[in-house]
Amino acid sequence: MSDVTLSPAAAPLKKPGRLKQALQKPGFMTGVAIIGASLVLALFPGLFAPFDPNQIDYVAVRQPPSWLHPFGTDLLGRDTLSRVIWAYSVNMQMAILATVFALSIGVVVGALVGYYRGIADMIFGRVVDAIITFPFLVLVIAIVAVLGPGLTNMYIAITLVNWVYYARLMRAEVISQMGNDYASAGIVMGYSDLRIIFRHLLPNAITPIIVYWMTDMALAILLGSSLGYLGLGAQPPQAEWGVLIAEGRNFITTAWWLSLTPGIAIVLTGLGFSLIGDGLADLLRPRG
Repeated sequence: MSDVTLSPAAAPLKKPGRLKQALQKPGFMTGVAIIGASLVLALFPGLFAPFDPNQIDYVAVRQPPSWLHPFGTDLLGRDTLSRVIWAYSVNMQMAILATVFALSIGVVVGALVGYYRGIADMIFGRVVDAIITFPFLVLVIAIVAVLGPGLTNMYIAITLVNWVYYARLMRAEVISQMGNDYASAGIVMGYSDLRIIFRHLLPNAITPIIVYWMTDMALAILLGSSLGYLGLGAQPPQAEWGVLIAEGRNFITTAWWLSLTPGIAIVLTGLGFSLIGDGLADLLRPRG
């Protein structure tokens, strides 16, 4: 008997019409357009930024938006538009690196715990209880404070906390899939545990993880910007949206553009990931 007969259709994208239906949804396509544009700006900021983001011009300190500087200039005369564009590289990196390691660890741990249960499940439950007892942001800040400020330590701190949420979701999905006939058939046919977990259970349980990941990337940008605002994430003079907002917080009434423009970038990028997540939830949702 081939492997195909053991697992139900785990990829709804193969059904005709689903992708076409998703592409016709304005919300999903808007999210794709926003994130697509964000990725282009993140990969090629030098093609779009009119100035060097760290070019200081004391003659042009805190100038309001103009034709030469559409987003105005900051406290050192640096072009705000250029700094916002270059910040896309850092903040999109945050969205990926702050979540992908937690995703990888959480999926593997959750799948193993959900399959074996027993003592592993009990230990996992205690770890989850210990971590979720504390507010997420407070725990991340505490870890970064111990490790020291910087992007690398921020990624480590977020991963140490965030993997639990992926693992908990994956565990629940694997337990749910274990009740299907294909999982029992694999055990009866003598397939190895790893083959059953990673070739049959995981592909059928991964859909909610993918949807959650999209939303989590939006939250990662917000969290990374918050830590940058507090001085625990990206460090000046590196252009990052949270850092830019922090630099302009004392001039919100006289130089509003310093904090407004990076704030808009955060909202738009987060909205893009959220819209894609909603679209994927509809696209990958099982149909009866």
